[in-house]
Amino acid sequence: MPLSEHEQRLLEQMEKALYAEDPKFATSLRSTSVGAASRGRAALGVLGLFAGMGLILAGMAATVIALGVAGFVVMLIGAVITYTAFSTRTVVTVVDEEGNEIPQAAAPQAPPAQGNGFMDRLEDRWRKRAEGGEQ
Repeated sequence: MPLSEHEQRLLEQMEKALYAEDPKFATSLRSTSVGAASRGRAALGVLGLFAGMGLILAGMAATVIALGVAGFVVMLIGAVITYTAFSTRTVVTVVDEEGNEIPQAAAPQAPPAQGNGFMDRLEDRWRKRAEGGEQ
């Protein structure tokens, strides 16, 4: 059910007041999530994996090598699609003073620093415990 004109005007006024009062918070609310698109691509990739597995089994049953090879290729493509669905960057929409949207890609996350492994964390905890910093 669509909003009436009065409700739309009220909503626009509330948006403008929010932008004027706290632009950082308003920008965080306007950021778009690519979660739904990523889930769809991941589902497509998993379906590709299953389809490829089915082709491989059909190729084995029919003793047709080309069908098995095609199944492997389909599985490989499905795996790549699934992998890229989880490694995409999020898109953040920045709103300027006039209310115009400026889409920007979020900075990629830095890879974890070397030396942050399980054993290093255990050693740090042991060292802190020996010094009396952690119980």
